[in-house]
Amino acid sequence: MADPFDTTTAGAEAQPDYGQAAAAFDFEAAAAALDGSLSDGINACVECCDRHAGTGRVALYWEAQDGRSAQFTFAELQALAARFANLLASRGVKPGDVVAGLLPRTPELLVTILGTWRAGAVYQPLFTAFGPKAIEHRLKTSGARLVVTDTGNRAKLDGIEGVGFETAVVRGGDQPLREGDLDFRAELDRQPASFAPVMRRGDDLFLMMSTSGTTGLPKGVPVPLRALVSFSAYMREAVDLRAEDQFWNIADPGWAYGLYYAVTGPLMLGHATLFYDGPFTVQDTYRVIAKYGITNLAGAPTAYRLLIAAGPGPAAAVKGRMRVVSSAGEPLNPEVIRWFAEHLAVPIYDHYGQTETGMVVCNHHRLRHQVRLGAAGLPLPGYRVAILDDEGRERAPHQPGVLAIDIARSPLMWFTGYWRQDTPAIAGGYYRTGDVMEMDHDGSVAFVGRSDDVITSSGYRIGPFDVESALIEHAAVVEAAVIGKPDPERTELVKAFVVLAKGVAPSEALAEELSHYVKQRLSAHAYPREIAFVAELPKTPSGKLQRFILRNQEIAKAAEAGKG
Repeated sequence: MADPFDTTTAGAEAQPDYGQAAAAFDFEAAAAALDGSLSDGINACVECCDRHAGTGRVALYWEAQDGRSAQFTFAELQALAARFANLLASRGVKPGDVVAGLLPRTPELLVTILGTWRAGAVYQPLFTAFGPKAIEHRLKTSGARLVVTDTGNRAKLDGIEGVGFETAVVRGGDQPLREGDLDFRAELDRQPASFAPVMRRGDDLFLMMSTSGTTGLPKGVPVPLRALVSFSAYMREAVDLRAEDQFWNIADPGWAYGLYYAVTGPLMLGHATLFYDGPFTVQDTYRVIAKYGITNLAGAPTAYRLLIAAGPGPAAAVKGRMRVVSSAGEPLNPEVIRWFAEHLAVPIYDHYGQTETGMVVCNHHRLRHQVRLGAAGLPLPGYRVAILDDEGRERAPHQPGVLAIDIARSPLMWFTGYWRQDTPAIAGGYYRTGDVMEMDHDGSVAFVGRSDDVITSSGYRIGPFDVESALIEHAAVVEAAVIGKPDPERTELVKAFVVLAKGVAPSEALAEELSHYVKQRLSAHAYPREIAFVAELPKTPSGKLQRFILRNQEIAKAAEAGKG
């Protein structure tokens, strides 16, 4: 087996050039680095666990909010995954069937994922913050045969109809089981610690994801085993995960960025991952970074903005300890980049992707190229992206349009369409992301907004992200969301919803100050003409801003006013 770290290099002077890496990308060579074969037989548990079981390496560091901790080697997880695979087989779960996990970030979650893969089944994540209706929709989409949960989340499965699944429960202490439920730990203890992994093909599924639901009901996103090549490429080239790193991806494995790149990606490279089983707090984040000596951190801008809101004082304890930080999930505001450089002494780079694609546009930590402040970056080698107009034609630099993936020239692209939906996701040879961006002459792209978020005001097209980025540079602002409010004269006017820093009181004078602040820094037409101060902004459970909720509220108000 080839050393999974044979392409990493130490020192900035040894980093490969982006252009050379992009031009030299060879999908066949990348696929050949897998332990299995996409054409003849592959198993995700083998790729993420078995191939490293003989190294003695730690695969999982687990830290609980109350201070309890544990660690598991690849060999230990291999045996536990085999026990769970045997449990699945005993319950009639077959290769290709779906097994869902409704669990917090515990060792049992990772055992469930790996054991599902070992049995040739398909794993479906269920975020623990979901309510019963969100869970029901996803289970109906997938037709899951078995759900693994814990006693704290078990009640969310009550009343779900139309899906015939069994339930295995991770009990806490002596808490009783419901009649018919399986005791997860007791059942594992009864199973043999060996199970021959079921080999599948590259086009067979190993994950059943769902879109985040920023607009409309979530759709099923089937993920085939050949996506493993893409996940590995991102960890190497963009995250720059090295053998000597201590890595922590803060994202929850109930979502794509966590499952793809806090579980699958690092384990593929034979690298340990870290699960922190507790809610996000600034204090605990810095404590975990210090305790485990984290050098390579990944997460979402929402978490990073909370670190900024706490000020430079708490950051001082870990300043200079981290080597690189990656950001994904929503655009990274320039103010965050500047703050991390000043107060944590670490570069933080923006990465862009979707559940349907994985990460496709990145400011790469490993590959040497110019990083432009506020840009999403350059395509990950193995992808070609384009900016399309409404007729599907590729646009010239500095002309906004929908970011699209050129399928024929993107060998790492694995998404072909939504689960059991007739509407094609790919048309004219492109997958359209729905995100409006602009491309520079060097091929880098900058985010403008979702296609349905872009504001049209007095003939100008205004990206909400630019206005939001300007707002949060003001010391009084922690978070901001910007929408187009219906207006009979301008079509839309720019309205901002602002969360203020602790101790700052809202006032008309402050609203006027913020509007002027943006006008001076951005442009005379793109400043907010209305500002509303709010306690919090609407977001998906994964932390993505839901501007459409605010926009719909304004549309409803306008309609009501029209009736009057």
